[in-house]
Amino acid sequence: MIRLLIKLALAALIANAAWRVGSVYASFYKFKDAVQETTQYGADKSEADLRARIVELGAEYDLPVTDDTFSLRRVGEHTITDGAFTQPIDVLPNYPYPWPFTWHTDTFALKGGLSPVR
Repeated sequence: MIRLLIKLALAALIANAAWRVGSVYASFYKFKDAVQETTQYGADKSEADLRARIVELGAEYDLPVTDDTFSLRRVGEHTITDGAFTQPIDVLPNYPYPWPFTWHTDTFALKGGLSPVR
């Protein structure tokens, strides 16, 4: 009986950790896709506007993205972003583990064409 309880507790801890890590990764990938979309359709926007939008996207997805955690540059028609941040994730109850995330996008800016509805 005690052995079964230990197995159940261990399974619950693993499921909890997987859920928490998976949730943060899902937010991160949605954020990364939104950054790519923003830079792809942001040919008519200034670098300052794009930077502000990326910080805003970080806040929307509850990620610690600030102006200091990424770089943005334009090379011809390409917009390149590189960023990194650390997100604390409660892998075990009341035990936050600092999980590093990095991203890189290189998009070809589209002028005119269809842009997503906002």
